[in-house]
Amino acid sequence: MKQSQSKVFIILFTFFILVLNPAFGAISELKSGTFSWLKLVMTLAGGLAFFLYGMEKMSEGMKKSAGDRLRNVLSALTNNRVVGMFVGAFVTMVIQSSSATTVMLVSFVQAQLMTFVQSLGVILGADIGTTITAQLVAFKLTDYALLMIAVGFALTMFSKKDSTKYFGEAILGFGILFFGMKLMSDAMKPLRTLQPFIDLLKGLENPALSLLVGALFTALVQSSSAFTGIVIVLAQQGLLTLEAGIPLIFGANIGTCITAGLASIGSSREAKRVAIAHVLFKVGGVLLFIFWIPTFAEIIRSISPSSVDVGIDKLAAEAPRQIANAHTIFNVSLALFFLPFTTFFANTILKVFPEQEKEKGIQPATWHLDDSVISTPALAIDLARNEIYRMSNIFGRMLTAVIKPFKSNNHLIDEKYPQLTLIEGIEMREEKLDFLEERIVEYLRKIGRQELSDNQIQDVYGMMSIVNDIESIGDILEKNMLPLIAKKSALKTDFSNEGREEIEIFHTKVCKQISRLKDAFSELDPYLAKRIMAKEEKYTDLETEYRTRHLQRLHNEKEESIHTHEIHMELMDLLKQINVYTGNIAKTIHSMGVNN
Repeated sequence: MKQSQSKVFIILFTFFILVLNPAFGAISELKSGTFSWLKLVMTLAGGLAFFLYGMEKMSEGMKKSAGDRLRNVLSALTNNRVVGMFVGAFVTMVIQSSSATTVMLVSFVQAQLMTFVQSLGVILGADIGTTITAQLVAFKLTDYALLMIAVGFALTMFSKKDSTKYFGEAILGFGILFFGMKLMSDAMKPLRTLQPFIDLLKGLENPALSLLVGALFTALVQSSSAFTGIVIVLAQQGLLTLEAGIPLIFGANIGTCITAGLASIGSSREAKRVAIAHVLFKVGGVLLFIFWIPTFAEIIRSISPSSVDVGIDKLAAEAPRQIANAHTIFNVSLALFFLPFTTFFANTILKVFPEQEKEKGIQPATWHLDDSVISTPALAIDLARNEIYRMSNIFGRMLTAVIKPFKSNNHLIDEKYPQLTLIEGIEMREEKLDFLEERIVEYLRKIGRQELSDNQIQDVYGMMSIVNDIESIGDILEKNMLPLIAKKSALKTDFSNEGREEIEIFHTKVCKQISRLKDAFSELDPYLAKRIMAKEEKYTDLETEYRTRHLQRLHNEKEESIHTHEIHMELMDLLKQINVYTGNIAKTIHSMGVNN
């Protein structure tokens, strides 16, 4: 449904640009010779809207083209800070926002998917990734905007391959972006001769004022790439010098910290450290450069192409490329300067925000789910998978603990939370499973509303099924096995030696199945999933064999077997049900693994 609506919008939008826009242009020609502030504001607002929408559309197309490869890129995050820097640059280049990358880092650190020290290299790389957009915008491709829109439209609408459609969507967004730039650029042409506006822009050569303007505007639109594009558009009309553009770019780099800061509010201390590191890198970098802007500008001019034009035309020809180069060199220099000192920065920030005593973790809470990454399904699916893995750990502890009261009548306490009894620990974890099942399914539904590839759709449905099966196992443990413990305690009689051994063996085998499931799910390993399915059948046969042995002891009127018959049979049946659920989950993992 969403894809069809998107196609309708693309058709209408393209119709407006290719057919109606020339008509509006003809009408505007009738008013030539007069300066209209209303027309200027409308065109600038419309151009900015197209620019921002095109950037979003291009980002969506690139994210879809990258698809699950983003997951593989993130898995490359190691303690190697250089690798982390390149990962940050690549991911930011794809999603077109260093703020979004930093917000994701906040969620990843919060979810314990990476350490705080690892995130520092990625932050520096993210700053480099933003410069790609500025370099592309600095190329004068506005004359080819309609061609890019037409090509992107054709690929999106008429291609049968998803990969080609996504590539077309990225080209379409790129074309819309440049069309918005053309509108803004054309609207600004009259301002070249408007003295009050020229005087206003000359005031931006004051570094303090430019920093403030750049920071505030970037914080408002929450995209340093968008603000950089606007600065370059001003420069393309000869309205902005390099000396005025550099502090504006510096201000944009500071303004992009605000989004990450907002994302860290209410999060863990490690997540707050990510936001603080982002601010320190940006502010520190600006302080390193701000006092020698004239010298920096001369260096940029010496390495940037020059023009034979004179006056304002020379400024319009040279300044856009110079500003883009200044943006790139600033961020690359920043990364190379700070990268060797990431450990020092990490230790400094850890002193400001030291470790606190860990929370007891008794109250239900999600660790990994983050709505801010839902627009990037490959990453959101990874977060959901990690939350489900956590669910498997929780019910694994429940299964390990639940057998103990059947082996001992002593007062037992929870292994992880000694303030709880063993029974209270099982009940507490069942509440967690219910809570997580509801939250994960809701999160997966939100992911399902995005435009997904066939493999991603399979992953979402598969994980919904797995979550439901895990929650069902939790119900068996809490609703069926706990009452059985009370029955067993009331008997004052133990199982026969043979019966106890069979229960312990079968329970151990079921626990091993759970351990295999966690490994298979973590790697989406279809071969291990197939092994679990084979083991499920084998263990079902083993339960039948043990049942027959128990009935034989009952037939022989063995006293312990007679007294514990009902509990013995029910306990083995419940363990068998859990074993069957492991087989069901393994089948789902197998189908997901084969498709991936």
